[in-house]
Amino acid sequence: MRGSLPGFVVAAFLLIATALLLRARTTSEVFPSRIRLESFPTEVNGRSGTDVPIEKETLEMLGPGDFLVRVYTRPDESAPYIDLYIAYFPSQRTGDTIHSPKNCLPGAGWAPIESKRRMISVPGHSPFPANRYLIAKGDAKQLVLYWYWAHDRGVASEYWAKYYLIADSIKMNRSDGALVRVTTPIANGESAETAEQRLLPFVDTIVPQLQKYIPR
Repeated sequence: MRGSLPGFVVAAFLLIATALLLRARTTSEVFPSRIRLESFPTEVNGRSGTDVPIEKETLEMLGPGDFLVRVYTRPDESAPYIDLYIAYFPSQRTGDTIHSPKNCLPGAGWAPIESKRRMISVPGHSPFPANRYLIAKGDAKQLVLYWYWAHDRGVASEYWAKYYLIADSIKMNRSDGALVRVTTPIANGESAETAEQRLLPFVDTIVPQLQKYIPR
C-alpha cells in the first residue's frame, strides 16, 4: 500500500488541477474542423472492417464525443481479427474525460496478466510509447495496445495525458484528445509476441490517418 500512495497523490493532484484549470478558462474554446470517425478507412492491410454498435448506456457513460468500434478481418478468416476502438472528445472542460482501459477492461471481465510499455515506431512520425497489455478471461486471451493521442502526439501515461491537456488548454485553448486502442485475440498455441506482430503493421497504417479525425 505504501508504494501506491505516491502514485495516488500524483493522480489526485493532476485530476483536481486539470478540473480547476479547465473550468477557470473562460475564453471561447477552439474546435478545429475534422472528419467524423465513421468515415475512418474500412480497408486496412487487406482486412475489411465491420462497425460494432455501441450501447446507449455506454454512450451515456462516455459523454459527448465521437466513438468508433470496428472489427477488421481477412476475407478468408486466415488470421484472428483486429479490433479498433477510438474515442475522441472535442472538449474535456466539463468533466467528460478519457476513460482509461485499465478501468474498463476489468469491468468487462478481463484481467490483466502482463503489462508493460513498448515504443511505436511509425514511418514519418516520431516514436511514441504505448501500453501493452496481455489480458485473460477464463481460457481466452487477448493482446491490447493503447495510447492517448492529441495534436499529433502519442503518450502511454494517463498522467502525461493530463499534463498535456493542461498545457494545450493554456497554449492552444483546446482540450480535445483521444484514446486509441487495438486488440487481437491470441489463438491456441500462439504467443503474445506473434499476436503483437499482427498488431504492429496495422498500427503503422492507421497512425498516419489519425490527424484527419483527431486534429493536430
